[in-house]
Amino acid sequence: MTANGISEKQAPHKLFDTLLIIDFGSQYSQSIARRLRDLNIFSEVLPCTQRVEALPFRPKGVILSGGPYSVYDSDAPHVDPAVFDLDVPILGICYGLQEMAWQYNQQNVLAGEKREYGHAKLTFDQGGGSTPSVNVLFEDVPSGTDVWMSHGDKLSHLPESFSTIAKTDNAPFAGIAHDSNPYYGIQFHPEVEHTHHGKKILANFAVRICKARQHWTMDEFVVAEISRIRALVGQKGQVIGAVSGGVDSTVAAKLMNEAIGDRFHAVLVDNGLLRQNEAETVHQTLTSQLGINLTVVDASERFLAELKGVFEPEEKRKIIGRNFIEIFQETAKKIAREAAGSPNAGDIDWLLQGTLYPDVIESIAFRGPSQTIKTHHNVGGLPAAMHLKLIEPLRELFKDEVRILGTKLGIPEELVWRHPFPGPGIAIRILGEVTPSQIKIARHADRIFIEEIIAAGLYRNISQAYAAVLNVRVVGVMGDKRVHEQAIALRAVQTTDFMTADWYYFEHSFIKKVSSKIANEVSGICRVFQDKPLSNFFGNATNLKIKSKMSGTSSVGGRGVYEAGDQRNVKDSEKNEAQRYKEGQPNSHIANDSKDERSIANKLDRESKRENESEPISKEARDYQADPTLPAKKHGNEPSKGAKIDAELQQEEEELLKKKGIK
Repeated sequence: MTANGISEKQAPHKLFDTLLIIDFGSQYSQSIARRLRDLNIFSEVLPCTQRVEALPFRPKGVILSGGPYSVYDSDAPHVDPAVFDLDVPILGICYGLQEMAWQYNQQNVLAGEKREYGHAKLTFDQGGGSTPSVNVLFEDVPSGTDVWMSHGDKLSHLPESFSTIAKTDNAPFAGIAHDSNPYYGIQFHPEVEHTHHGKKILANFAVRICKARQHWTMDEFVVAEISRIRALVGQKGQVIGAVSGGVDSTVAAKLMNEAIGDRFHAVLVDNGLLRQNEAETVHQTLTSQLGINLTVVDASERFLAELKGVFEPEEKRKIIGRNFIEIFQETAKKIAREAAGSPNAGDIDWLLQGTLYPDVIESIAFRGPSQTIKTHHNVGGLPAAMHLKLIEPLRELFKDEVRILGTKLGIPEELVWRHPFPGPGIAIRILGEVTPSQIKIARHADRIFIEEIIAAGLYRNISQAYAAVLNVRVVGVMGDKRVHEQAIALRAVQTTDFMTADWYYFEHSFIKKVSSKIANEVSGICRVFQDKPLSNFFGNATNLKIKSKMSGTSSVGGRGVYEAGDQRNVKDSEKNEAQRYKEGQPNSHIANDSKDERSIANKLDRESKRENESEPISKEARDYQADPTLPAKKHGNEPSKGAKIDAELQQEEEELLKKKGIK
């Protein structure tokens, strides 16, 4: 029995023909696995440190991935040479090609005179080889096809008994094949979309060369997985699991329900940080539509009390995670007590968790654990704390496979294709302290954004979209009133693997419509920005370690650029604002408004407040104190409007000073 409750005889690599991918730290290793899954061929990724003698299965073939290293370096990673004794076909990709050549002779690889990154034309060499299968790798692939290169090193010589089957202008050995064994090497990356016919090349290797059966489908998987769950849990066993309304937890819950019925206990902890009407919607969907045994725990007051005065995103995550575990434990004990004496009587021995295959790959990748970008919101701490055995029915699946499975299980399409939502919820979409008023703003703005995306028919084109409360003050004019309120950032991204992402391009008319609607309908917001990350890193806007330019428009704020790296909360902003006022400095929003025609008024306002300075105040400043409409009159504006705005702002600042005790 493995750590996740899978007996070896029930593991997918025992039930399905499997290709093994040896990972050398390539950013594309997941993509190789994904392309094979698209061909209905099961694939597993293992690190290059894997010993062949410890493999629990015999693969149909092996793929050596790319990697960021040079095989001739003293600390370069190398595959177990025993892989060549498995007597199965092997394909080396980029670094994998060089590793294969290095294993034959360490003098076969050298640093290239020039690097090759990007597109290249691949042509085929028909002259080499002593067997008719040499060129089967490129069967039905036209010569001159575009391929994607990403390498600096290259082969200096052909390994012994190999022949050249493809080349580019810079890589004379872009494709090689062994004359008698089914060993192939290619310098380019067939797994990326930039390589034309890349999927066909992988299919030729997997199906024609390895003879792998294409029987990995969700229809086959669901039958095998339900059987496995029943065998693991037994006739009396009970399973408990957290659900959130997201696709992963919902599909996992429905799968458990299909396997063991109401002996599976789903728990939804309402932490007060869910989307608008989320708890009610999830309860209705899971119970009425999917027949899942669900307990909803309203712990919103407890979470909000714990988050009071907390501003840092990482601290929020830890507080939310700790409280979730405590509440989940309490609920599990209550469910067990209530089940005593009923047909569901029995110990709760198993914990359901919606782990996906990318999480598994990340945990075993050769490059080792990633730096902590954020604390994972999964319930990874629960098994040790509760002494439960872990059951992870989705751990072999990618996100799109989970969605296909969900459809097979009869889950409504709108839920299957729902955008991901973080475990800590809205708390990490609010910069600064999480309060009921901030939650209300975030929920309202997010609902408007998503509704407009759906109405425009864009929802399925976008992988994730949400509104974040920036929690900084900006100035705007609404009607005849000058306001000093918060801003919203709209983020929308596209991704295939939820590891890297690119921002989604909206038409200007769409952003204009959404920003206007949010500014008009969400109380406390006077400007809206679209977040366009400068990096392709995938993460929550409120937890970025990089700066993001936000180009924004709104009906009240005009155009502007805001640096999201400034994570000041409203309280700090108010404190600094008051301090600047006391010291006779301009307000932050005025300091950034140097092109405002009323900047003369700002200058005079500063000068008039220099009460502690030894030099006298100018006559112009004294006149301004007596009549704040003078700058407006000078520029031909309506005096009453300018005076009204300045008077309201001055009154607001004076009230703020009183609250802060600043004289």
